[in-house]
Amino acid sequence: MGITRVDLNVSLDGYMTTTDQTPEDPFGADWERLTAAYTATRTFQLRLGHEGGTTGLDDAHIKAESHGIGAEILGAGMFGFHAHPEDSDWQGWWGPNPPFGVPVFVLTHRERESLAMEGGTTYHFLSASPQETLARAQEAAGELDVRIGGGARVVKNFLRAGLVDRLHVAIVPILLGRGESIWQDLRGFEEGREMRSEVAESGVVHVVFEPRSS
Repeated sequence: MGITRVDLNVSLDGYMTTTDQTPEDPFGADWERLTAAYTATRTFQLRLGHEGGTTGLDDAHIKAESHGIGAEILGAGMFGFHAHPEDSDWQGWWGPNPPFGVPVFVLTHRERESLAMEGGTTYHFLSASPQETLARAQEAAGELDVRIGGGARVVKNFLRAGLVDRLHVAIVPILLGRGESIWQDLRGFEEGREMRSEVAESGVVHVVFEPRSS
């Protein structure tokens, strides 16, 4: 069995969500600032079918994020239910060929049949505890890893439940001042874990928490 992983971009003051979205700009300028180094990398640009992009530590971490993933867990917001509450045929933000390529378990109170997409992604919709959801995802992933992809509340529920083996936080040198804090209610999370950090060429600090070696 693989491990359970989380990869996040957070601001210098610890926020992993933004609050400046509008109907005209559903992501908001702050989200672009928070993800600028991520989206500038060669790996991300290749996913969009573009050439170029930055290399170095940011790019290396993004490559590692997708390596060895056998299943993904998402919240209803990451699937986009909140934006399409009346559309029973809604197939997610990610279009007909989502970037996952693995079984994706979407936490939601909506009952819905599993949805097979192009490229190997199949969405499974369930209302379950973090422990039950992870067990389903681990069964689907086999020997590969399970990634908790978000959103913020889903990630924090798994972190608080002690179900995350590896946490990678990319600390972006901007201040947001408000949003969902990654660290709230996680006092002492570092205890019993090894931590390493490195600074990328962009100024982003990549911090990784993993179980302490025996």
